[in-house]
Amino acid sequence: MSQTKTSVNTTAAQAPAAAQEGPWRRFARTFVEDKVAVFGLSLLLLIVAMALLAPWITPQNPYDLASVDLLDSRIEPGGQTMAGFTAWLGTDGVGRDLYSAILYGLRISLMVGIVSGLIAATVGMCVGLMAAYAGGKVDAIIMRIVDLQLSIPTILIALILVAALGKGVDKIIFALVVVQWAYYARTVRGTALVERNKEYVEAAQSLGLSQSRVMFRHILPNCLAPVIVVLTVQTAYAISLEATLSFLGVGLPQTEPSLGVLIANGFQYLISGRYWISVLPGVALLLTIVSINLVGDRIRDVLNPRLEK
Repeated sequence: MSQTKTSVNTTAAQAPAAAQEGPWRRFARTFVEDKVAVFGLSLLLLIVAMALLAPWITPQNPYDLASVDLLDSRIEPGGQTMAGFTAWLGTDGVGRDLYSAILYGLRISLMVGIVSGLIAATVGMCVGLMAAYAGGKVDAIIMRIVDLQLSIPTILIALILVAALGKGVDKIIFALVVVQWAYYARTVRGTALVERNKEYVEAAQSLGLSQSRVMFRHILPNCLAPVIVVLTVQTAYAISLEATLSFLGVGLPQTEPSLGVLIANGFQYLISGRYWISVLPGVALLLTIVSINLVGDRIRDVLNPRLEK
């Protein structure tokens, strides 16, 4: 009897503790409980670290013409280059070391995905907050614009924009911001509508606080959880969309390499059996997107404990 009572008391004591557990503590707990999340986070950190350290851990700058030799063109993985180093992943059609090119391409792809996601999130949060807080005609007009944009395929909007603006990192970032902001606006607007009617907002309004302060100091912090989840998903999508545009030849130029550009450069050599020039950058792109999505899924579970198994 005493053992049963002790067990009940222990369970009752553990329940509040689990309920009060913060998101960072729950996220850290995945290192023990969720092997898939550990793999995704470890892979993502490895990819980011290698991209940041590319100038120091690669044998050459693949986009420095002085370090590239055309005699090294299409060397198989593990072959020796004219400069004397081993090209472990082979070389591409113009003699660039593919290992170096992939890491330098990762820098551009990650930068484009993260920067465009942060800018789109900022714009979308401001628009969503305005729509939810103002209500009425303002909300109706903004949401009709959001619905109209979301009804058009994002790849089509991006193609039109980059075709009109031209190639370049700044142009592709602008195009990705335009196609992404509506997702954040709808997410924030739905969450802000719930928060707007809560007591703490009414208390802030009764104290005479300005509308901007109520929106950004009181409502916005409670809308960040779903935005963070959307940000991880959209970052992976932005990287894949940029790679698609670059592969089609309307994204980044050859002088500003990304994984999409590398895949496009090697596509013509697939028929001749030189698969590594296109396949290996594709594998790097796949691993990057998968790792971001795995981390994003775990963040979603952490920020919404009801989704945890």
